[in-house]
Amino acid sequence: MSTNAIVIEHLGAPEVLVARETPLADPGVGEVHIRVRAAGVNFADLVMRAGLYGTVPERPYSPGFEVAGEVARVGADVTTCAVGDPVVAVIRHGGYAQDIIAPAGNVFGYPRSLKPEQAAAIPVAFLTAWCALFEAARVRAGEVALVLMAAGGVGSAAVQLARWRGLRVIGTAGSERKRRFVVDQLGAEACFDTYGAWEREVEGLVGPRGIDVALDALGGSATAACRRLLGPLGRLVFYGLSAGMPGRKRNWPKAILAYLRTPRFHPSDLIQPNLGVFGIHLLHLERRERVLRDAMAEIFRAVGAGELKPVLDRTFPLTRDGAVAAHHYLHDRKNVGKVVLADSR
Repeated sequence: MSTNAIVIEHLGAPEVLVARETPLADPGVGEVHIRVRAAGVNFADLVMRAGLYGTVPERPYSPGFEVAGEVARVGADVTTCAVGDPVVAVIRHGGYAQDIIAPAGNVFGYPRSLKPEQAAAIPVAFLTAWCALFEAARVRAGEVALVLMAAGGVGSAAVQLARWRGLRVIGTAGSERKRRFVVDQLGAEACFDTYGAWEREVEGLVGPRGIDVALDALGGSATAACRRLLGPLGRLVFYGLSAGMPGRKRNWPKAILAYLRTPRFHPSDLIQPNLGVFGIHLLHLERRERVLRDAMAEIFRAVGAGELKPVLDRTFPLTRDGAVAAHHYLHDRKNVGKVVLADSR
């Protein structure tokens, strides 16, 4: 059996993506065959395509960390879903395809009230934000959270989750339109220019108490600013280095500069200021399946109840041209929330 997929054969700009018919194995023990209706597009897909992502298979391969669709077949010993169920899956790669095989532990049911495009906008963004806030930082109501790039996929989820748990939220975003959205639609207390003097503005807002938690997917000098803003018992959660890829192609000098500008922390440096530093990589949390399954169930419950909402910016076709256009859209930092590829079948 085979499926149609969009794959990376060579590294480079978005145009290197190509459409190919690829083999599709039968689902094995503990595996699920999903007929994909929508696939989330993440900034990490762009990093992967440019050759700056650390854990990738040999080319050619399809990018894509999350999909929504319905179960087509199940392998032996699968008890968590059945043929016909609407599901989402979190995977390490392969999501830009019409069919995928995924481990059952990475597959979660979603409410039928959601469209596949809406469902595909949820897993990576909300699970990353959930783990950053609730599992790593262990936030509490009344604390102050700083969310860099708050209008993006993970950022918009983090603002919602933090507000949902009773935190004060301050964001940064790269345009006035995005900053208005973070404040007016997501409920942040304030949102400052990601490329401006936001450190001074945040300090002026919170005063000497500092912030309690900073969510940083930017890296570089922004990480040092987050560190300076943290008050005693503050926590920095790092989950990306988007400053290392400002353009459409790999640029080693800029990537290396962003890496070198990101501060290093020796354990002894954290004692006197009473700080904690965490790193989050959602796709390396397989051994915490129970954490992810419980979190996903609660997220979908809250979405169904109207307490949280997927922020779906734009949908592109699940085709080679659609994927190229979606990558350009993310490179241009145009998105407010998630970008999704949708199948027209």
